[in-house]
Amino acid sequence: MSRKIKWGIIGLGKIAHKFAEDLMLSGDSVLYGVASRERDKAKNFSDKFNPIRYYDSYEALAKDSEIDIVYIATPHALHFENTMMCLKNNKAVLCEKPMGLSSQEVNRMIEEAKSRKLFLMEGLWTRFIPATEKLIELLNQKIIGDILFIRADFGFKGDLNFKSRIYDKKLGGGSLLDIGIYPIYLSLLILGLPVDIKAIASMTETNVDANCSMLFTYDKGVKASLESTIEAKTPTEAYIYGSEGILKLHSPFHHSEQITLSRNGENELLDLNYKGNGYIYEIEEANTCLLNQETESSKLSFSTSLDLISLLDRVKDEIGLKYESKNTATKAISHRGEMDENEN
Repeated sequence: MSRKIKWGIIGLGKIAHKFAEDLMLSGDSVLYGVASRERDKAKNFSDKFNPIRYYDSYEALAKDSEIDIVYIATPHALHFENTMMCLKNNKAVLCEKPMGLSSQEVNRMIEEAKSRKLFLMEGLWTRFIPATEKLIELLNQKIIGDILFIRADFGFKGDLNFKSRIYDKKLGGGSLLDIGIYPIYLSLLILGLPVDIKAIASMTETNVDANCSMLFTYDKGVKASLESTIEAKTPTEAYIYGSEGILKLHSPFHHSEQITLSRNGENELLDLNYKGNGYIYEIEEANTCLLNQETESSKLSFSTSLDLISLLDRVKDEIGLKYESKNTATKAISHRGEMDENEN
């Protein structure tokens, strides 16, 4: 493999634009190819970011032997299909979160990557930003003592266009997979897997969750109170309460640039700015792994993605949320055109 990693992007919605902007910040990266099901969309994206090639089919990009790794930015329900296609064409993959709609899908993706000795990582940018790295450092130092409780929320007000991706069950819509994944991931990162989960939700007329409230319980009575909603804009903050202090991840906590440490009656504000749009750090992690011929990231491993999707599955079971098959999702895309991936 050459020193410059040749990237491809599948699905050219809002998040792909931000990702491509951050690829320009990476000295180890080249935007080699981009693909949309709509030729005009692919050309317009190409005019803006100047990749070496653009394609009007995902398959054409996956089959291009020049590309080292593909960033998949299609709607949730297509992540499995698109990732498997790329892996079977011997491409490494960075797949936007959630990696799949179920544990079964994520397991199959990981097994395919392992069998081909290919790099695969879930695109959960939160793990790699400076604020998260600092949070892990502070917690390892036990600067707030023993963790007692976590509280985290994420909410925005949807446009109530029930034909849009966020409300479409066939495309993996609803608050849980789109934004609820962030407070759940934070709890997993800090506390690991809970021993008990309680969750309640209210549903939209399209039968996806409009909001979801979750209570995770851990050993020794430690708890995490987590919320997501597409019905209202919420503070989108996270608090970690310890026996000797509090850590606050300022809004929006999933890509925060500030942490407040409160202890002994004093507050210390830590500024932790990130470069670009914040995606550069997961790009650099993927590049490093490829250059070192590693098939998974130690920071966001296969086991972490499996644990995360297992938690999402448990919450879905609690609230009675079930998604359609990937074939239904593919038909929905083909009838409606390529849908934008959410920018969150």
